[in-house]
Amino acid sequence: PGGSPRLAALALRGLNCALVRTSFVPDEYWQALEVAHRAAFRGSSRLPVPCVLNANNYGHLTWEWENGLRGSSYPLVFASIYKGLQLLGKDDVELLIWIPRLVQALLAAFADVKLYSFVRHLENAETAKWVFFCQLCSWFTWYSCTRTLTNTMETLLTSFALSYYPLKGSKMGNSYKYLTLVALAVIIRPTALIPWIPLVLNHFWQEQKKADLILHKCIPVGLVTVGTSLITDRVFFGKWVLVQLNFLKFNVLQNLGTFYGSHPWHWYFTQGLPVVLGTHLPFFIHGCMQAPKRYHIFLITVIWTVLVYSMLSHKEFRFIYPVLPFCMFFCGYSLKQLKTWKKPAAIFLLLTNLLPALYTGLIHQRGSLDVMSHVQQLCNSSYQSQASVFFMMPCHSTPFYSHVHCPLKMRFLQCPPDLTGNASYIDEADLFYSNPLAWLNEEFYSDTLLPSHLIFFSVLEQEISSFLTLKGYEKSATVFHTHVPQGRVGSHIYVYRRK
Repeated sequence: PGGSPRLAALALRGLNCALVRTSFVPDEYWQALEVAHRAAFRGSSRLPVPCVLNANNYGHLTWEWENGLRGSSYPLVFASIYKGLQLLGKDDVELLIWIPRLVQALLAAFADVKLYSFVRHLENAETAKWVFFCQLCSWFTWYSCTRTLTNTMETLLTSFALSYYPLKGSKMGNSYKYLTLVALAVIIRPTALIPWIPLVLNHFWQEQKKADLILHKCIPVGLVTVGTSLITDRVFFGKWVLVQLNFLKFNVLQNLGTFYGSHPWHWYFTQGLPVVLGTHLPFFIHGCMQAPKRYHIFLITVIWTVLVYSMLSHKEFRFIYPVLPFCMFFCGYSLKQLKTWKKPAAIFLLLTNLLPALYTGLIHQRGSLDVMSHVQQLCNSSYQSQASVFFMMPCHSTPFYSHVHCPLKMRFLQCPPDLTGNASYIDEADLFYSNPLAWLNEEFYSDTLLPSHLIFFSVLEQEISSFLTLKGYEKSATVFHTHVPQGRVGSHIYVYRRK
């Protein structure tokens, strides 16, 4: 119980980091690493201007940043790492890609250990061991915990805060620490507040010195963290921006998230939570039935969070990732209660989570990252100054300058939502896919405008084959992406080079 959980968590999360070579969602790069790269290498002497989109800043900011919907705190962590590497003369593209992932893996290991310590002080070492086991063998945690997503950081900070939550019987409870960690999570991603609403209310209900809790703990912590967030974003954006308010306005009041897809209200209950939990689901249900009454607040937190997210039209698996530590608590409690079936149940959980963890981490949707190695090769050749790349894919399908790290001319199809209320608005990506051949002929009416390299999914090849032949393009690389192509996403990614 002393050093072994730490060593186990560090070893496993290190392996975890190495064995996740696939893409999940664009935010992993575009809302963290791309922003950090732009901030760290702004005005870099290695940039011949004008050479790339936003050349002076060596990166691209999506529409969310232009409208102040994202906070700068999280990307600035990686920007600091990038700047440190640059000062040491070690800003190699491979280090820029892997060190942020390793930092996330280290934090994930600490979060695992904190969850173990919390349960050990709350219950006993035996229960803590099984909760720890369930946490480590969760396929979705394996798939997500080393990614540079705000959802990942939100989940890790939730685990840290939970370890200091003053639940009755806890020996680690500390109001200042847990409230500070919750506030930090909210700064990074405002939705982090959702699971903590019932927990904070429960704390307030049980607290005897309610006025002291509000005046001497909640308000000071809130003022300091919000003030820090305001100042950080003021420096980043060059103006005063209350990111949390903008985030709430866009996602809740205007519900513009539906631009990126919508699902029925019950999706999280019928698909989201069952998929995220996987084969942990029956143990979660059993644990909820077996756990003492004082742990019902954790179940209420899970149900409340899923209900709140169910009211929003746009739904994703990663949004409910922060409730997984609570779910793992009940799963571990379930295993602790089992008698003769404990060992077979543990083997079942391990084996049934191993396959999806390895498949989603090593195989499914790996082309988006693998193809970037072909782009990186353009940086190391004398051909670089004449080279240009056009990603003809659903927007943000691949990383951008954070995975190239050279002043290469690159372009991708844009897809910002319309914020003006124009009912007939169609973004660039939709216009392209409505008639790719006509769009290409119109966009590249002169051969001098043609990119040297085109990158696109295999499903597009037949439709634009005449353009490729006419303009003198030849296939230079084929990269596997997925076994389950859907819509605009093909099984492979093709790289075409102009002769």
